[in-house]
Amino acid sequence: MNRPLFTGALGVAAAVALGAPSFAQEPLTLEDLFEIRQVSGVDISPDGEQVAFTLSVPRNVVAGEEDGAPRAELYVASGPDAARLYVSDESYISGAHWSPQGDGLTYLTRRDGDTGSALYEIPVDGGQARRIFAHDASIQSYVIAPDGETLFFIARDKADPVQSELRDRGFMANVYEENDVFSHVWRADLSDTDAEPVRFDLPGHASSLVLSEDGSRLAVALAPTTLVDDSLMERQWHVVNAANGSVVSTIETEGKIGMAAFSPDSARLAFIAAADRADPTAGTLHVADAASGEFRALARDAEQHVSQLAWIDRDSILTVASVGTGTALVEYNINGREERRTPTEAGVISAMDYDRDDRVLATTIHAATHPRELFVGDRRRLSQWTDHNPQLANIAWGDQRVFEFEARDGERIEGVLVTPQGDAPQGGWPMIMTVHGGPEAHDSNGWVNGYSNLGHIGAGQGFAVFYPNYRGSTGRGERFAKLDHLDAPGEEFWDLVDAIGALSEAGIVDADRVGITGGSYGGFASAWAATVASEHFAAAAPFVALTDLISFYGTTEIPIEMVDVHFMQPPWADWMNYLEHSPTYHAPGSTTPTLILHGEADTRVDTSQSFILYRIMKQTSDAPVRLVTYPGEGHGNRRAAAQYDYGLRVQRWMTHYLMGEGGEPPAPELDLAERLGLNDAE
Repeated sequence: MNRPLFTGALGVAAAVALGAPSFAQEPLTLEDLFEIRQVSGVDISPDGEQVAFTLSVPRNVVAGEEDGAPRAELYVASGPDAARLYVSDESYISGAHWSPQGDGLTYLTRRDGDTGSALYEIPVDGGQARRIFAHDASIQSYVIAPDGETLFFIARDKADPVQSELRDRGFMANVYEENDVFSHVWRADLSDTDAEPVRFDLPGHASSLVLSEDGSRLAVALAPTTLVDDSLMERQWHVVNAANGSVVSTIETEGKIGMAAFSPDSARLAFIAAADRADPTAGTLHVADAASGEFRALARDAEQHVSQLAWIDRDSILTVASVGTGTALVEYNINGREERRTPTEAGVISAMDYDRDDRVLATTIHAATHPRELFVGDRRRLSQWTDHNPQLANIAWGDQRVFEFEARDGERIEGVLVTPQGDAPQGGWPMIMTVHGGPEAHDSNGWVNGYSNLGHIGAGQGFAVFYPNYRGSTGRGERFAKLDHLDAPGEEFWDLVDAIGALSEAGIVDADRVGITGGSYGGFASAWAATVASEHFAAAAPFVALTDLISFYGTTEIPIEMVDVHFMQPPWADWMNYLEHSPTYHAPGSTTPTLILHGEADTRVDTSQSFILYRIMKQTSDAPVRLVTYPGEGHGNRRAAAQYDYGLRVQRWMTHYLMGEGGEPPAPELDLAERLGLNDAE
């Protein structure tokens, strides 16, 4: 039990145990995060020579910028260190693509005068962006046909003017889960500004669309209603005639679906989906006959999860697969035979675009010492084209590696470990365990730093930080992802306790100074640790956490998903099972100082979950407990000020109870005025 093993992440050349370069000055800080830029979408030009991408730029509230969510910039890169900025004044950009002729870039944004997101185009050879199409409601996503004149897009119907007038007069009652406003697929003629768009009469709520290369077929993801549960569990791909909107076939999968792409001859549709309804994630490659809808799963038993795909030719498919804590480029024949597997040596791939004609592959890759950057090459070798964070060259990084151990029942568990540089002190470092949500997610051996992931920030302060991929996580195939079924939280959360034992036995951490944090399902784990397993954790900071499973079922927007892919039975089938698996049930007598944090506009995990835990711990435990809520924030903080406040509070809580004097909690106020220089301004 608890036998440790160190390994490198699969295929990650930026290896393991990354020591600081000789010129490094200071460790990474929370303040540094608000200067870090990350590449997101990538799109290769029709001639294969350039790559368009968007860059996420945070609001640096530490430096006095206005609060808000990150803004976006649009770039075109033609080679290493050769990226040109095209659009920088938009707060929001999505769906950036090359025009079919390759002479412009199209994207969605909302400018002054727009009633919603509209379609804009900017010339590649210079000039101002112009609006080329706007709808009565926001355009959610779009594709342009090869002729450059036909636009397909997803949007809602125009708002009913009578209903708008009633709302203006104060009649705003909401009939819960019955006020459906469906999104539809529309076709518009870009060459005729006076022509009205045509709405396709499709059976359901549209959320995604893909166009075949010849423009003859669309693949449309449709759900029966607009409910989040249906978008997760009931969506299916439909092949649609692009000329008249008639349904050619329906791909009748059960459970979750992911991205899709037509084969070069439009005869097949490759897509990512769950292996069955009980599979927690869409992570298995499938291929369907576009005309009939008949499909088959490829490599279902592989210990991996597929996240991206593109056709290499009419008979083979390129995929990005998460394999443990790394990624690999895996090529499959349509019959399911694996043709080639190439671990991604540059880091962890998060997105890709592939130009089949020119055999060019563009990706976003993150690694231990840099966030997502643009990497371009072919299917065997990738080179870095951008470095938007040169300041990171002066960071004194901690040591990052993969840590693997054996749980109490013999199951192999792995995670990403970040420690201060050098050997552990006698007795080990204090540790912050950071638990991912989902649980159908995993932490990769790449960039592990964020406002809620202290990573190298924690290491710079003398903490070990461990990201466990407990059973139920992705990256290890269908079998591993289903190990939490009927027993959540059961053995999956005891994996966290066993991690402490393994890390302690290896001399890395001090088992008496372990804190835990995480959001959503990771918050559930943190609340569980502070109650059921209180004796193992000296501090906890659950964020947007499930705490009372019965009331969670009644207030969440995903009750069906919760049952069908995790708990496997509804509460009324076994009330006591739900009750006994709730942290609130075990809260009396907790000894773990607990900082509870939650967004007040959260619809996934209602804020009441945190109030319930707070109240019960306050009344039945002598452990310090504090509740902090964030107005306007949902299931995770989007605005910079709320992110900074959150990071400071968790950082201070862990320092106080794992390194400091403990006892009474630190003051409820933060020293924000001093940190932001407001005292100097006076």
